Amino acid sequence: MLRPAPYETVLKPYGTALLDLALRRDDIVCLGADLTRQTETDMFRDRLPERFFNAGMAEANLVGMAAGLARAGLKPFVNTFGVFATRRPFDQVAMSVAYPNLPVRLVGFMPGLSSPGGPSHQATDDVALMRSLPNMTVIDVADASEVSAVVSEIVDLEGPVYLRLKRGEIPVMFDETYRLDLTRALVIEPEGEVVIVASGMMLAPAIKAREVAAEHGIAAGLVYVPVVKPLDAATILESVAGSKGVVTAENHSIIGGLGSAVAEVLAEAGSGVRLRRVGVQDRYATAGSRPYLFREFGLSSRRLLEVIWELTGTSDPVPELAEVTVETPGVHEPV
Repeated sequence: MLRPAPYETVLKPYGTALLDLALRRDDIVCLGADLTRQTETDMFRDRLPERFFNAGMAEANLVGMAAGLARAGLKPFVNTFGVFATRRPFDQVAMSVAYPNLPVRLVGFMPGLSSPGGPSHQATDDVALMRSLPNMTVIDVADASEVSAVVSEIVDLEGPVYLRLKRGEIPVMFDETYRLDLTRALVIEPEGEVVIVASGMMLAPAIKAREVAAEHGIAAGLVYVPVVKPLDAATILESVAGSKGVVTAENHSIIGGLGSAVAEVLAEAGSGVRLRRVGVQDRYATAGSRPYLFREFGLSSRRLLEVIWELTGTSDPVPELAEVTVETPGVHEPV
Protein backbone atom coordinates (compact mmCIF):
# COMPACT_ATOMS: atom_id res chain seq x y z
CA MET A 1 0.00 0.00 0.00
CA LEU A 2 2.77 2.46 0.92
CA ARG A 3 5.58 3.49 -1.39
CA PRO A 4 9.09 3.97 0.04
CA ALA A 5 10.39 7.44 0.92
CA PRO A 6 11.57 9.79 -0.45
CA TYR A 7 8.39 10.21 -2.43
CA GLU A 8 8.00 11.34 -6.01
CA THR A 9 5.65 14.29 -6.40
CA VAL A 10 2.84 15.28 -8.74
CA LEU A 11 2.33 18.90 -9.74
CA LYS A 12 -1.11 20.51 -9.28
CA PRO A 13 -3.29 17.41 -8.86
CA TYR A 14 -6.12 19.49 -7.35
CA GLY A 15 -6.33 21.99 -10.19
CA THR A 16 -6.33 19.20 -12.74
CA ALA A 17 -9.01 17.21 -10.91
CA LEU A 18 -11.27 20.24 -10.44
CA LEU A 19 -11.13 21.13 -14.12
CA ASP A 20 -11.75 17.52 -15.17
CA LEU A 21 -14.81 17.38 -12.92
CA ALA A 22 -16.12 20.71 -14.18
CA LEU A 23 -15.79 19.56 -17.79
CA ARG A 24 -18.12 16.67 -16.93
CA ARG A 25 -20.56 18.67 -14.79
CA ASP A 26 -21.91 22.11 -15.57
CA ASP A 27 -23.01 22.76 -11.97
CA ILE A 28 -19.40 23.25 -10.80
CA VAL A 29 -18.28 26.84 -10.29
CA CYS A 30 -14.88 28.06 -9.13
CA LEU A 31 -14.29 31.09 -6.90
CA GLY A 32 -11.09 32.74 -5.76
CA ALA A 33 -9.59 35.77 -4.05
CA ASP A 34 -6.67 37.02 -6.15
CA LEU A 35 -4.72 33.81 -5.62
CA THR A 36 -5.61 32.07 -8.87
CA ARG A 37 -2.22 30.68 -9.83
CA GLN A 38 -1.37 29.92 -6.21
CA THR A 39 -4.51 27.79 -5.80
CA GLU A 40 -4.06 25.90 -9.10
CA THR A 41 -7.27 27.39 -10.52
CA ASP A 42 -5.65 29.25 -13.41
CA MET A 43 -6.35 26.28 -15.68
CA PHE A 44 -10.04 26.42 -14.70
CA ARG A 45 -10.14 30.17 -15.38
CA ASP A 46 -8.53 29.75 -18.79
CA ARG A 47 -10.75 26.84 -19.89
CA LEU A 48 -14.07 27.80 -18.28
CA PRO A 49 -13.98 31.58 -17.73
CA GLU A 50 -17.78 31.87 -17.59
CA ARG A 51 -17.79 29.71 -14.44
CA PHE A 52 -14.83 31.38 -12.74
CA PHE A 53 -15.34 34.24 -10.27
CA ASN A 54 -12.59 36.33 -8.70
CA ALA A 55 -13.85 38.32 -5.71
CA GLY A 56 -10.54 40.02 -5.07
CA MET A 57 -9.11 40.29 -1.57
CA ALA A 58 -12.59 40.35 -0.02
CA GLU A 59 -13.00 36.94 1.52
CA ALA A 60 -16.18 37.71 3.47
CA ASN A 61 -17.84 38.74 0.23
CA LEU A 62 -16.31 35.70 -1.49
CA VAL A 63 -18.02 33.32 0.94
CA GLY A 64 -21.29 35.23 0.60
CA MET A 65 -21.11 34.87 -3.18
CA ALA A 66 -20.49 31.14 -2.83
CA ALA A 67 -23.49 30.79 -0.52
CA GLY A 68 -25.71 32.54 -3.07
CA LEU A 69 -24.47 30.34 -5.89
CA ALA A 70 -25.12 27.24 -3.76
CA ARG A 71 -28.68 28.41 -3.09
CA ALA A 72 -29.12 28.68 -6.86
CA GLY A 73 -28.34 24.98 -7.24
CA LEU A 74 -24.66 25.17 -8.10
CA LYS A 75 -21.66 23.50 -6.42
CA PRO A 76 -19.16 26.25 -5.57
CA PHE A 77 -15.49 25.49 -4.87
CA VAL A 78 -13.94 28.41 -2.97
CA ASN A 79 -10.16 28.51 -3.29
CA THR A 80 -7.70 30.55 -1.25
CA PHE A 81 -5.08 30.12 1.46
CA GLY A 82 -6.34 28.36 4.59
CA VAL A 83 -6.20 31.46 6.80
CA PHE A 84 -8.26 33.43 4.28
CA ALA A 85 -10.83 30.64 3.88
CA THR A 86 -11.47 30.23 7.60
CA ARG A 87 -10.12 32.83 10.02
CA ARG A 88 -10.88 35.98 8.04
CA PRO A 89 -14.46 35.17 6.89
CA PHE A 90 -15.43 32.98 9.87
CA ASP A 91 -18.76 34.70 10.55
CA GLN A 92 -19.82 34.37 6.90
CA VAL A 93 -18.78 30.70 6.85
CA ALA A 94 -20.76 30.08 10.04
CA MET A 95 -23.93 32.02 9.20
CA SER A 96 -24.12 31.95 5.40
CA VAL A 97 -22.75 28.45 4.72
CA ALA A 98 -22.72 26.13 7.76
CA TYR A 99 -25.97 27.26 9.39
CA PRO A 100 -28.09 26.71 6.23
CA ASN A 101 -26.04 23.55 5.49
CA LEU A 102 -25.15 24.61 1.95
CA PRO A 103 -22.92 22.54 -0.39
CA VAL A 104 -20.02 25.01 -0.45
CA ARG A 105 -16.54 23.48 -0.70
CA LEU A 106 -13.93 25.65 1.03
CA VAL A 107 -10.45 24.69 -0.15
CA GLY A 108 -7.71 26.04 2.10
CA PHE A 109 -4.21 25.89 0.66
CA MET A 110 -0.89 26.15 2.53
CA PRO A 111 -2.10 24.52 5.77
CA GLY A 112 -0.27 24.89 9.05
CA LEU A 113 3.45 25.49 8.76
CA SER A 114 3.65 24.65 5.05
CA SER A 115 3.42 28.40 4.40
CA PRO A 116 6.70 30.34 4.67
CA GLY A 117 4.84 33.61 5.24
CA GLY A 118 4.70 33.76 9.02
CA PRO A 119 1.65 33.90 11.34
CA SER A 120 -0.47 36.00 8.97
CA HIS A 121 -0.39 33.19 6.42
CA GLN A 122 0.00 30.07 8.59
CA ALA A 123 -3.30 28.26 9.10
CA THR A 124 -2.54 26.62 12.43
CA ASP A 125 -6.08 27.12 13.76
CA ASP A 126 -8.22 26.37 10.69
CA VAL A 127 -9.17 22.83 11.67
CA ALA A 128 -10.17 24.04 15.15
CA LEU A 129 -12.36 26.76 13.64
CA MET A 130 -14.05 24.50 11.10
CA ARG A 131 -14.46 21.60 13.56
CA SER A 132 -16.46 23.91 15.79
CA LEU A 133 -19.13 24.49 13.15
CA PRO A 134 -22.15 22.16 12.97
CA ASN A 135 -22.67 20.50 9.57
CA MET A 136 -19.04 21.06 8.50
CA THR A 137 -16.92 18.16 7.20
CA VAL A 138 -13.16 18.67 7.69
CA ILE A 139 -10.67 16.82 5.47
CA ASP A 140 -6.85 16.84 5.62
CA VAL A 141 -5.36 14.53 2.98
CA ALA A 142 -1.71 13.60 2.49
CA ASP A 143 -1.22 12.01 -0.93
CA ALA A 144 -1.51 13.14 -4.55
CA SER A 145 -3.87 10.31 -5.51
CA GLU A 146 -6.13 11.35 -2.63
CA VAL A 147 -6.14 14.95 -3.83
CA SER A 148 -7.20 13.79 -7.28
CA ALA A 149 -9.93 11.57 -5.82
CA VAL A 150 -11.25 13.84 -3.09
CA VAL A 151 -12.65 16.43 -5.50
CA SER A 152 -15.13 13.94 -6.92
CA GLU A 153 -15.74 12.43 -3.48
CA ILE A 154 -16.85 15.70 -1.89
CA VAL A 155 -18.80 17.29 -4.73
CA ASP A 156 -22.08 15.59 -3.79
CA LEU A 157 -21.40 15.27 -0.07
CA GLU A 158 -24.22 16.76 1.98
CA GLY A 159 -23.48 20.12 3.55
CA PRO A 160 -20.31 22.23 3.54
CA VAL A 161 -16.77 20.87 3.39
CA TYR A 162 -13.43 22.32 4.43
CA LEU A 163 -10.54 20.72 2.54
CA ARG A 164 -6.91 21.39 3.55
CA LEU A 165 -4.39 21.12 0.71
CA LYS A 166 -0.67 21.56 0.31
CA ARG A 167 -0.22 23.38 -2.96
CA GLY A 168 2.15 22.71 -5.84
CA GLU A 169 4.12 19.47 -5.61
CA ILE A 170 2.21 16.74 -3.75
CA PRO A 171 3.87 13.45 -2.72
CA VAL A 172 2.75 10.10 -4.10
CA MET A 173 2.81 8.00 -0.92
CA PHE A 174 0.27 5.26 -1.66
CA ASP A 175 0.46 2.72 -4.45
CA GLU A 176 -2.24 2.02 -7.04
CA THR A 177 -4.15 -0.35 -4.72
CA TYR A 178 -5.15 2.44 -2.32
CA ARG A 179 -8.64 3.96 -2.43
CA LEU A 180 -9.65 7.02 -0.44
CA ASP A 181 -12.55 6.35 1.93
CA LEU A 182 -14.11 9.40 3.58
CA THR A 183 -16.02 7.22 6.06
CA ARG A 184 -13.08 5.37 7.64
CA ALA A 185 -9.67 6.01 9.09
CA LEU A 186 -6.98 3.88 7.48
CA VAL A 187 -5.15 1.38 9.70
CA ILE A 188 -1.67 1.17 8.19
CA GLU A 189 -0.13 -0.80 11.06
CA PRO A 190 -2.74 -2.37 13.36
CA GLU A 191 -0.75 -3.16 16.49
CA GLY A 192 1.95 -1.63 18.64
CA GLU A 193 3.12 -0.66 22.09
CA VAL A 194 2.11 2.83 21.06
CA VAL A 195 -0.15 3.99 18.25
CA ILE A 196 0.45 7.05 16.08
CA VAL A 197 -2.68 8.77 14.74
CA ALA A 198 -1.70 11.14 11.92
CA SER A 199 -3.37 13.45 9.42
CA GLY A 200 -2.31 15.43 6.37
CA MET A 201 1.33 16.40 5.98
CA MET A 202 2.30 14.61 9.20
CA LEU A 203 1.65 11.19 7.68
CA ALA A 204 5.12 11.09 6.09
CA PRO A 205 7.00 11.83 9.35
CA ALA A 206 4.74 9.34 11.15
CA ILE A 207 5.61 6.58 8.65
CA LYS A 208 9.32 7.30 9.06
CA ALA A 209 9.08 7.36 12.87
CA ARG A 210 7.26 4.02 12.90
CA GLU A 211 9.89 2.44 10.66
CA VAL A 212 12.80 3.73 12.75
CA ALA A 213 11.11 2.59 15.98
CA ALA A 214 10.66 -0.90 14.49
CA GLU A 215 14.37 -1.01 13.63
CA HIS A 216 15.06 -0.46 17.34
CA GLY A 217 12.65 -3.12 18.55
CA ILE A 218 9.66 -0.90 19.33
CA ALA A 219 6.40 -1.75 17.58
CA ALA A 220 4.29 1.29 16.79
CA GLY A 221 0.83 1.12 15.25
CA LEU A 222 -0.17 3.73 12.70
CA VAL A 223 -3.63 5.06 11.89
CA TYR A 224 -4.09 7.64 9.15
CA VAL A 225 -7.03 10.03 9.50
CA PRO A 226 -7.90 11.89 6.27
CA VAL A 227 -11.24 13.06 7.75
CA VAL A 228 -10.88 14.92 11.05
CA LYS A 229 -14.62 15.59 11.25
CA PRO A 230 -16.65 13.43 11.47
CA LEU A 231 -13.88 11.40 13.14
CA ASP A 232 -13.92 7.62 12.81
CA ALA A 233 -13.92 7.05 16.57
CA ALA A 234 -14.57 3.31 16.35
CA THR A 235 -11.41 2.58 14.34
CA ILE A 236 -9.27 4.71 16.63
CA LEU A 237 -10.58 3.08 19.79
CA GLU A 238 -10.12 -0.41 18.34
CA SER A 239 -6.57 0.41 17.23
CA VAL A 240 -5.38 1.84 20.55
CA ALA A 241 -6.89 -0.85 22.78
CA GLY A 242 -4.11 -2.48 24.79
CA SER A 243 -1.42 0.03 23.83
CA LYS A 244 0.76 2.00 26.25
CA GLY A 245 -0.12 5.29 24.66
CA VAL A 246 -1.36 7.28 21.69
CA VAL A 247 0.55 9.96 19.78
CA THR A 248 -1.37 12.32 17.53
CA ALA A 249 0.55 14.03 14.71
CA GLU A 250 -0.85 17.07 12.91
CA ASN A 251 0.33 20.12 10.98
CA HIS A 252 -1.84 22.33 13.19
CA SER A 253 -2.08 23.64 16.71
CA ILE A 254 -2.39 20.89 19.31
CA ILE A 255 -5.45 22.82 20.51
CA GLY A 256 -8.71 22.12 18.72
CA GLY A 257 -7.45 19.92 15.91
CA LEU A 258 -6.78 16.21 15.52
CA GLY A 259 -5.17 15.91 18.95
CA SER A 260 -8.20 17.42 20.64
CA ALA A 261 -10.58 15.27 18.59
CA VAL A 262 -8.75 12.07 19.57
CA ALA A 263 -8.56 13.21 23.21
CA GLU A 264 -12.34 13.65 23.23
CA VAL A 265 -12.85 10.15 21.84
CA LEU A 266 -10.50 8.55 24.36
CA ALA A 267 -11.97 10.45 27.31
CA GLU A 268 -15.60 9.80 26.43
CA ALA A 269 -14.88 6.09 25.98
CA GLY A 270 -13.04 5.95 29.32
CA SER A 271 -10.12 4.24 27.61
CA GLY A 272 -7.48 5.43 30.08
CA VAL A 273 -4.79 5.34 27.37
CA ARG A 274 -2.11 8.01 27.74
CA LEU A 275 -2.09 10.65 25.03
CA ARG A 276 0.65 12.89 23.65
CA ARG A 277 -0.04 15.52 20.98
CA VAL A 278 2.64 16.37 18.41
CA GLY A 279 1.88 19.55 16.52
CA VAL A 280 2.30 23.29 16.89
CA GLN A 281 2.35 24.13 20.59
CA ASP A 282 0.23 27.01 21.90
CA ARG A 283 2.23 29.70 20.12
CA TYR A 284 2.64 31.55 16.85
CA ALA A 285 5.32 30.36 14.45
CA THR A 286 7.72 32.38 12.32
CA ALA A 287 8.60 32.76 8.64
CA GLY A 288 10.82 30.13 7.08
CA SER A 289 11.03 27.11 4.80
CA ARG A 290 8.89 24.03 5.40
CA PRO A 291 11.83 21.85 6.55
CA TYR A 292 13.01 24.57 8.94
CA LEU A 293 9.55 25.21 10.40
CA PHE A 294 8.64 21.54 10.77
CA ARG A 295 11.96 20.85 12.50
CA GLU A 296 11.98 23.92 14.75
CA PHE A 297 8.36 23.55 15.87
CA GLY A 298 8.48 19.81 16.44
CA LEU A 299 6.50 18.53 13.46
CA SER A 300 9.13 15.92 12.74
CA SER A 301 10.00 12.24 12.83
CA ARG A 302 12.55 13.04 15.53
CA ARG A 303 9.89 14.56 17.79
CA LEU A 304 7.59 11.59 17.25
CA LEU A 305 10.41 9.22 18.21
CA GLU A 306 11.09 11.21 21.38
CA VAL A 307 7.45 10.81 22.40
CA ILE A 308 7.42 7.11 21.51
CA TRP A 309 10.54 6.57 23.63
CA GLU A 310 8.88 8.41 26.53
CA LEU A 311 5.62 6.46 26.36
CA THR A 312 7.38 3.09 26.14
CA GLY A 313 9.89 3.93 28.86
CA THR A 314 12.80 3.05 26.57
CA SER A 315 16.15 3.79 28.22
CA ASP A 316 18.23 3.70 25.04
CA PRO A 317 18.90 7.08 23.44
CA VAL A 318 16.53 8.30 20.74
CA PRO A 319 18.04 7.53 17.32
CA GLU A 320 19.64 10.35 15.39
CA LEU A 321 18.09 11.04 11.99
CA ALA A 322 19.47 12.72 8.90
CA GLU A 323 18.08 16.24 8.73
CA VAL A 324 16.22 17.60 5.72
CA THR A 325 17.24 21.25 5.35
CA VAL A 326 16.09 22.09 1.82
CA GLU A 327 13.34 20.83 -0.47
CA THR A 328 14.37 19.08 -3.67
CA PRO A 329 12.15 19.73 -6.71
CA GLY A 330 10.14 16.63 -7.62
CA VAL A 331 10.89 14.91 -4.30
CA HIS A 332 9.19 15.00 -0.90
CA GLU A 333 11.14 13.88 2.15
CA PRO A 334 9.68 13.60 5.66
CA VAL A 335 11.36 15.97 8.10
